[in-house]
Amino acid sequence: MTWQLRRAHADDLAAIMALETSTFDSDAWSATMMLRDLNDSACYYLVAFSPEQPDTVVAYAGLLAPKGAAEGDIQTIAVAPAARAHGLGRTLMQALMNEARKRGAGQIFLEVRADNPTAQRLYERLGYVDVGVRRGYYQPDNVDARVMRLTIATPHSALTQPDQEVHP
Repeated sequence: MTWQLRRAHADDLAAIMALETSTFDSDAWSATMMLRDLNDSACYYLVAFSPEQPDTVVAYAGLLAPKGAAEGDIQTIAVAPAARAHGLGRTLMQALMNEARKRGAGQIFLEVRADNPTAQRLYERLGYVDVGVRRGYYQPDNVDARVMRLTIATPHSALTQPDQEVHP
């Protein structure tokens, strides 16, 4: 499957909220909260869609990372059931991680439901590690959150490594 990503904006709120409320039954964000993030320059949200249906949002993800801040936070990510298991979640996460790096973050944090092993595996495969638990974080379900962190490697050229041999 082929997807395209673009920066989300306030006009995407209805599509994002439709996916938000269908994905996160009991603990979905409110439209007010989502709109606040979409309009916040410290946030970076993406939507994904099929090139054949550019008006149909099949996934979204958001990052809070003020420029120059040492840390970023993955705010949310959701992929429609029909678009799952095709690497779209990974693609969105990698795009947010790249944006966090561009903004100067050295670490990215996220919370993931303790009862969501699929998401946990994705984050672990991307290099996130457990740093704590927030008891009863997801309400009203009273589900714990695993707090995870990724340390972002600073990109550098192989030519600047003093002890590294470079072969053409």
